[in-house]
Amino acid sequence: MNQKELKELIEFLIDKDISEFELERGDVKVRIKRGTDAHVTPVIQHIPVSTAVVPAVHPTPAGNPSTAISQLPSTAPAAIEEDLHMVKSPIVGTFYESPSPGSPPFVKAGDAVEAGQVLCIIEAMKLMNEIESDMAGEIVKRLVNNSQPVEYGQALFAIRPRK
Repeated sequence: MNQKELKELIEFLIDKDISEFELERGDVKVRIKRGTDAHVTPVIQHIPVSTAVVPAVHPTPAGNPSTAISQLPSTAPAAIEEDLHMVKSPIVGTFYESPSPGSPPFVKAGDAVEAGQVLCIIEAMKLMNEIESDMAGEIVKRLVNNSQPVEYGQALFAIRPRK
C-alpha cells in the first residue's frame, strides 16, 4: 500500500465517520484508529516472512504544525541531560526487562553496558527479540515498564555514553 492509497483510505474513513478500521493484504497489515479529536493515527505493519515488524506511521493532523505535534502521543520522553543516548525500540511489541518471569532484569539504572549487550526483550507475534545496546556507556534510566506495549521508535533506555 503506497502513501497515496493510504491517504485516500484515511479520507474515506473520515468521510464515512468510521473510527476504527483494519485491513490485511498479503504481508501488509493496516490498522487505523481515530481519536475523539478527529485526528487519524494509522499503524502500518509490513511483516515479511523472514523478519518482524516495520515502523508505525503517524501522519500529523491538518493545521498548525506546532499544534499537530502536541496532539500526537509522545514516544520518547525528553532526555534528562543533553548528552544522553536513547535506545529506541526497533519493533512494535511488548517490553520485558528480564529473560523470564522472576529472573533479574538484564540491566538496571547505574549498570555499565557494552555495545551488543542485551538490554531487554520485545515480544512481537510470539517471537522474543533481544534488544541490544548500540553503544557502550551507563544506563541512566529505563523509560518503559515491564510488560508494557511499545511502539516502533519509542525510547526504551537512556544511556550516558562512555567517553
